[in-house]
Amino acid sequence: MPTPNILDDLEWRGLIAHSTDPAELRDALGAGSVRFYVGFDPTAPSLHMGNLVQLVTARRLQDAGHTPYILVGGATGMIGDPKDSGERALNSLATVKDWTERVRRQVSGFVSFEGDNAATVVNNYDWTASMSVIDFLRDVGKHFPVNRMLGRDTVKRRLESGISYTEFSYVLLQSMDFLSLHNEHGVTLQFGGSDQWGNITGGAELIRRAGGGQAHAFATPLVTRADGTKYGKTEAGALWLDAEMMSPYAFHQFWLNVEDEKVVEMLKIFTFLSHDEIADLEVQTAEKPFLRAAQKRLADEVTTLVHGSEETEQAKAAAQALFGSGDLSALTAATLASALSEAGGASVRRDEVPSVADLLVRAGLAKSKGEARRTVSEGGAYLNNARVEDPDMVPDVSDLVGGSWLVLRRGKKNFAGVEVT
Repeated sequence: MPTPNILDDLEWRGLIAHSTDPAELRDALGAGSVRFYVGFDPTAPSLHMGNLVQLVTARRLQDAGHTPYILVGGATGMIGDPKDSGERALNSLATVKDWTERVRRQVSGFVSFEGDNAATVVNNYDWTASMSVIDFLRDVGKHFPVNRMLGRDTVKRRLESGISYTEFSYVLLQSMDFLSLHNEHGVTLQFGGSDQWGNITGGAELIRRAGGGQAHAFATPLVTRADGTKYGKTEAGALWLDAEMMSPYAFHQFWLNVEDEKVVEMLKIFTFLSHDEIADLEVQTAEKPFLRAAQKRLADEVTTLVHGSEETEQAKAAAQALFGSGDLSALTAATLASALSEAGGASVRRDEVPSVADLLVRAGLAKSKGEARRTVSEGGAYLNNARVEDPDMVPDVSDLVGGSWLVLRRGKKNFAGVEVT
């Protein structure tokens, strides 16, 4: 049976930014297994942090007894939801098909396909591609007053700079998804990010206008940093969920570095820890922030959720080894390479490996050879976690870690990798 208070849990976790009638939504979620959907457009080869909010929310609803329909937008991905500024570049059909399959594989790892409320993955290309323009205009477009469409925030922001009819019509396509899933599968609830609220309510209204049915909806808030800026980016780009686009080590490091002011919020949104467990971590953060207990738990939980426990342990082992308190030789070659690539460094030919002092400069750990020599003489230079005594020492093949790496460190916190090719 569904958990009657799932809405209470979502509210406690700060996951409700907007909703249709709250009382009706609560009654629906408490009355039986609600069929719901959340959609993901393949506008990139991987999902990212913002999408993860929706994926864990879908999992929470399923764990509470409700039935997920995860939509991958093979059709809507051909257009892309309008941005605040500028038209999206239209990707080729082959690219969208490839990205659709990638996204399908990713979303499938977050919900269960077994039991009475087993998940279903659908692709809106299946019911959109064969629809004629006449049918689309008669069955869908007829129900959308243009004045209402012009009042949408995204459209209003784009009116002065310009918006194509293609992007202007995106809301009709997404709304049709809700109507199709409602008619064919009995789906009565849609949720998504707050930036999708206009599209989401458009679908609920279309269901009412087209057939007199009732639908529910809610939107999750945008996750931001403590200063209010968008929290889906890292210095290297988006926080991708694909391990090939962002290594599990870098992913784990991101969560370890969440600000104290935001860590409890992130625990509530992205982990399945209980209210009591999160409350305890909140106390630890307030009383002993230097231990970073909440960040460590957050990083472990989210990395395990996305990449699995083995990759989490490798990421933790890599951090310990690179900062001098672990065994570099125990790391897999892939983990070592990804961690050192994230740290930055240099590359040298095997027959041209210079002295440690030169390597410190090339790797960016010293500004000059003189500074590098002083670092060595003061005992602050390390090669593969062993203190360097001679600045003119030239590493040889036996010093390579993982087959092709030299790990340099200056002091306790600054390290870099030198790839020997």
